[in-house]
Amino acid sequence: MTTMFTTRIKRALAGAALAAMAATPALAQDDTITVASKIDTEGTLLGNMIVEVLENGGFTVENKTQLGPTNIVRTALLSDEIDIYPEYTGNGAFFTKTADDPAWKNAEQGYEKIREMDMEAHDLVWLEPAPANNTWAIAVRNDVADENDLSTMEDFARWVNEGGDVRLAASAEFVESPAALPSFQDAYGFQMTEDHLLVLSGGNTAATIRAAADRTSGTNAAMVYGTDGAIAPAGLKVMDDTKGVQMVYEPSAVVRKPVLDANPEIKELIEPVFTSLNREKLQTLNGKIQVEGLPARQVARDYLESEGLLK
Repeated sequence: MTTMFTTRIKRALAGAALAAMAATPALAQDDTITVASKIDTEGTLLGNMIVEVLENGGFTVENKTQLGPTNIVRTALLSDEIDIYPEYTGNGAFFTKTADDPAWKNAEQGYEKIREMDMEAHDLVWLEPAPANNTWAIAVRNDVADENDLSTMEDFARWVNEGGDVRLAASAEFVESPAALPSFQDAYGFQMTEDHLLVLSGGNTAATIRAAADRTSGTNAAMVYGTDGAIAPAGLKVMDDTKGVQMVYEPSAVVRKPVLDANPEIKELIEPVFTSLNREKLQTLNGKIQVEGLPARQVARDYLESEGLLK
C-alpha cells in the first residue's frame, strides 16, 4: 500500500515537472536565444548584429531576422515566441497609445517612458539605444548645402524665406500630414508652396532620394528617414531638427526580462554595439546593403570586427 502510494506520488511529481517544462519558454529547455527583426534593411542589419555578438559570446541562437513588419515581431515578443529584437523608441508612442505626449520628441524622455511602461506592462527590457534618430527629415544635395551654408532646419527655413531655389521631392503623406512638413513649417517659420514641391505617389524614400540626386524636375532636396542608406551615396546632407519637431526613433534591443535575468551577459554584449552607432554610421552600413548589395550579415560582422566588438 505504502509502495503504491509512493509510486503514485512520484508519478504525480514527474507529471508536474513535465507540465512545468512544457509551459516554460524554450530558453529554459535548450538555452537557445531566439533573435528576430523586422523585414526592413536597418532592422535586418541590427538583428544580425545581435545574432553575431550573442553567438560570439557563446550563446546558441535561433536566427529569425526579417520575421515581418512591426505588428508581427512585436506580437511574437509579447507571446514569448522570440526573445529579443531591435525596435525604435518612438514606436513606444503607438504601443502605449500616448502619441500626444511630448516626451516622444525628446530622446532621453521617450526612451525612459517606453522602458518603464514596457517593463511594468509586459516584463520587457529596453537596452540602451543607439544615438541615431531614424525619423522623418529633409536632406539637401551636398553642393547646394555647401553653397547656401545649410546644416540645420533653421538654415533650411532661412533659405526658403530668402527666396532660395528650393525644390523638395516628397510623398503626399509627408506634405499633408500635420506631423510632417506642416509641423516643420510651423516650428521653424517658413512656408513652402506648390512651386517648391515635387509630390511623388507613395512614401518610398528611395524615390525621393533618387529624384534629388538626379535633379528630377529641378529637385535639390528630399524627404528622407534619418539613417537611410541611400543618403550618403546620393550626395545628400540631412538637416538637423534642432527643435525636436519629429518624434525620436532611436533603435534599441528589446529583450524579455526572464531571458535577461537568466543571462545578464546579454546586456554586456549588446549595449556596446548599439551605443557605438550614430546616424552617419548607420547611413553608411545601410548603404552597403541597399546600394552595394552586400549581405546584411556580412555588413554586420565586418562592422563589429572593425569596432573590436567581437572576441
